Amino acid sequence: MKQRIRVVAIIKTGDKVLVLKRNRGRVEAPVFWELPTGKIKFGEQPEEAITRTLDEYLGITPATIELKDVITFIAPDGASRLDNLYIIYEITTTDKPEPKIRYTAFKYINDPATAGVHLNNASVSVLEIESGQTVVNHQSARDTASSAVVYVDGASRGNPGPSGIGYYIKDATGKVIDRGGEFIGFTTSRSAEYYAMRKGVERAIELGLRSVRFISDNLMMVNQLAGVIRPKNADIIPIYDSIETLMSKFDSVAFIHVPREENEEADAEANRAIDNIMKS
Repeated sequence: MKQRIRVVAIIKTGDKVLVLKRNRGRVEAPVFWELPTGKIKFGEQPEEAITRTLDEYLGITPATIELKDVITFIAPDGASRLDNLYIIYEITTTDKPEPKIRYTAFKYINDPATAGVHLNNASVSVLEIESGQTVVNHQSARDTASSAVVYVDGASRGNPGPSGIGYYIKDATGKVIDRGGEFIGFTTSRSAEYYAMRKGVERAIELGLRSVRFISDNLMMVNQLAGVIRPKNADIIPIYDSIETLMSKFDSVAFIHVPREENEEADAEANRAIDNIMKS
């Protein structure tokens, strides 16, 4: 599988974030907006790449650069599937942006739907991590109907010990369309995380979802499922392989890491499943 690595800048004024408009669309997609995003050239460090990108695309120089997060996701690229690694920086600057090269306009937004912009999938994923909220694009009801976010979490009391899994599914408007948890016996927290992800994937398939962002607070699992690193633990590999097989059921998939406090609903479902068994 091919891998694409990009650096992304979050530049804010108040509670609004800077997005840029592409100067042309592709045959298969309309003109879209995105966060400032660039490639890493040979020999560059990521911070050097984001500094160069902002100079080339916007004519600005960062005053401060702070590493915000790293996300991975898988999405179709023509007839193939592309593994993406995005390195996110929070940038401050005193310069005024002047879009050039590939962009024609910029604006600061806090809600793509009301601002009338259609963001690309990578920018949606980044903004959801940054805000902790579901981002709804400005698009038709038909487009949003098949888009969803699936939160998953595994819990183990004792590691190994009695374990549960939980999932929490929302559509693009933020409406909860499914949630639940299961007791899975005695296992490790690592295995519980993977079993939770597989259950979330299975439920998404059963619900007929085609484009899904899977959210977890386990960074190791997210990186493994996105193909950044390969799992080496014998107890994980079979579950990993079964999830990989199920991925072919989707049109596009993203694996996103969030802090634990942003995954409380799925965690509650996993622990409730354990409590129901332990109290009986």
